[in-house]
Amino acid sequence: MSGSKPDILWAPHHVDRFVVCDSELSLYHIESAVSSELKAGSLRLSEETTATLLSINSDTPYMKCVAWYPKYDPECLLAVGQANGRVVLTSLGQDHNSKSKDFVPKHARQCNTLAWNPLDSNWLAAGLDKHRADFSVLIWDISSKYAPETAVATEKVRLSTGDPEAGLVVTKPLYELGQNDACLSLCWLPRDQKLLLAGMHRNLAIFDLRNTSQKIFVNTKAVQGVTVDPYFHDRVASFYEGQVAIWDLRKFEKPVLTLTEQPKPLTKVAWCPTRTGLLATLTRDSNIIRLYDMQHTPTPIGDETEPTIIERSVQPCENYIASFAWHPTSQNRMVVVTPNRTMSDFTVFERISLAWSPVTSLMWACGRHLYECTEEGKASSLEKDIATKMRLRALSRYGLDTEQVWRNHLLAGNEDPQLKSLWYTLHFMKQYTEDMDQKLTGNKGPLVYAGIKSIVKSSLGTTENLRHSRSGSDRQADIIQYLSEERSLALQLCGWIKKGTDLDVEPFLNSLEQEGDWERAAAVALFNLDIRRAIQILNKGASSGKGDLNLNVVAMALSGYTDEKNSLWREMCSTLRLQLNNPYLCAMFAFLTSESGSYDGVLYENNVAVRDRVAFACKFLNDAQLNRFIEKLTNEMKDAGNLEGILLTGLTKDGVDLMESYVDRTGDVQTASYCMLQGSPSEVLKDERVQYWIENYRNLLDAWRFWHKRAEFDIHRSKLDPSSKPLAQVFVSCNFCGKSISYSCSAIPHQGRGFSQYGVSGSPTKSKVTSCPGCRKPLPRCALCLINMGTPVSSCP
Repeated sequence: MSGSKPDILWAPHHVDRFVVCDSELSLYHIESAVSSELKAGSLRLSEETTATLLSINSDTPYMKCVAWYPKYDPECLLAVGQANGRVVLTSLGQDHNSKSKDFVPKHARQCNTLAWNPLDSNWLAAGLDKHRADFSVLIWDISSKYAPETAVATEKVRLSTGDPEAGLVVTKPLYELGQNDACLSLCWLPRDQKLLLAGMHRNLAIFDLRNTSQKIFVNTKAVQGVTVDPYFHDRVASFYEGQVAIWDLRKFEKPVLTLTEQPKPLTKVAWCPTRTGLLATLTRDSNIIRLYDMQHTPTPIGDETEPTIIERSVQPCENYIASFAWHPTSQNRMVVVTPNRTMSDFTVFERISLAWSPVTSLMWACGRHLYECTEEGKASSLEKDIATKMRLRALSRYGLDTEQVWRNHLLAGNEDPQLKSLWYTLHFMKQYTEDMDQKLTGNKGPLVYAGIKSIVKSSLGTTENLRHSRSGSDRQADIIQYLSEERSLALQLCGWIKKGTDLDVEPFLNSLEQEGDWERAAAVALFNLDIRRAIQILNKGASSGKGDLNLNVVAMALSGYTDEKNSLWREMCSTLRLQLNNPYLCAMFAFLTSESGSYDGVLYENNVAVRDRVAFACKFLNDAQLNRFIEKLTNEMKDAGNLEGILLTGLTKDGVDLMESYVDRTGDVQTASYCMLQGSPSEVLKDERVQYWIENYRNLLDAWRFWHKRAEFDIHRSKLDPSSKPLAQVFVSCNFCGKSISYSCSAIPHQGRGFSQYGVSGSPTKSKVTSCPGCRKPLPRCALCLINMGTPVSSCP
């Protein structure tokens, strides 16, 4: 292309060759760069590829357009359109010095475009400028032979070129189309080898070579660069100035989509041959290629609906881009060339789209590859995603055990101490309320679900002070304890004692021993001032199969207890406490070495269970100290979203605040839903947050296709919260016209009977309904019965 910017074309059947054409044709071979060092004569296209010049053809001056022969043989055959209208067949292979074949129009004018027929490869279409006495679309048959009648024209061509060795010249085209008009672009329609789409001067025209006297055309200015989508043969792109028009050949009246580019005019548009619906455009004096993704374009509904597209831009190099070419087989790969023939090879990376499966597997697509990431099956329950945990818990009917509520933590896997504390708390609350219902005395049921914070506030001023000594020690020391009905209730909710007036902790100690929790059992025994029992538990734990032999050392230390403040025992125990790893053993020595009423070493040992610290506080703190401690601990639990704090907040607004922090931290709407339902009927169920958790959990069950599990949850919810049952409705519609018949409850018609007779409030009325208000036809007797017997009727949604 003499005096113009270079163009670039990939070889259709050689994935490693391309040609650059401007004043000459240059054939390059592209290969992978094995090392960082360039070979002699190689050009660096990217970090992975280089190009080597194979051949140069300078025999075709004044080039205006080039088209590569679509078949494999002959190798590297190209058609070149020249400024005088001639079309020259030339080769860049080993025989490029052989005689070429020329196709010459009757009147000389510029050749604007060339297009090979993809099926009948002997046909070559050429688009020329306008001439008042000639056609602008000529279809040549490259297999045409030299004929005697063309001798005069051949001689003229030879004289004009001055080349006595000029090759064979053909002057008679196979078809002549588009008289008295200019052709700016051409493309064959893949759906039929006889159809040719031409961008004429002011219209797009479809020529059918079976009947050349007729054509289908539409008036438009977008006649340049017509190209067919290789994956959707009815979709065509063309451009004019700064706009791209997308056409649907099935509805050829107007473009289905118009893309507005930058103010600068377009120079090239091209569909990606390896990706459906991806169109690349280039504007003049730009280093950016704009991409339009139309693979998700829906079928337009109606004339006014325009499809949506995804637009993005890529910048393959810093300099202005003269032209680009998609690679015919490598996905999303193209080579660009600048005006000074600098080339760059790059790949347009796809946007990565992510999709979460309802069963927590993650999938993403990148190009033609699909990747999946799932959780390892061997991972422990604590390491799994919360959605996986909730799904496994739903399969085990987690939360649905209403008889032995504490067992729900076993259904959850028995690996989370917070869940264990939560369900034991709810179990003790339910146990107490059932006991109160059986006795039909008192009103402590709601108070239990209000939590220990509310319970201890209600006990202010009713506490008894008791003095006890530690059992089992040689020297007796008085310890002040506090007792009230509310404190006993708190101890029951903590699990230390059973229901009733008996304050014996022995059953609780036995259960801890059965679980092998020796340190906690010894600490609870000590907190109940029974040193001898604590020593027995430690010795028993040391002698058990999985016990710690160091427990014997701790038991020996306890046996030497003395209340003297300056004794060697206290000094050694204070040192030993700092070396112990178990929080309960540390709390035991903190208790023994603390002054009466000052037990911070026990109360703020964070690794000791909340229920044990609260029970300890209920026994040894006065009203003011207990209230301050419970208030502070409650706030800490709410801020941290620690489920052990439900013991303090109960199922109240404070409990909802705590659960909100827990859900924000973990996303466990399953536990939040079952927990809040446990305390119903209650005002907390009306809280928007609680309803939001419940609906989200129901949606999760639906997403997992756990239809039966969702039904079980709904049944469980309706039993605990009767207000969640849907209201029964009766819909009445006309049997003929289908319209609904709606009446308000205060004006339900009847047939001569009063409302009061049928249990409906309101005054009797004489109005009757015997026909449909819409079509006036008589209503069936069943509909009349529903309406006239006072049944509330609402319109069907």
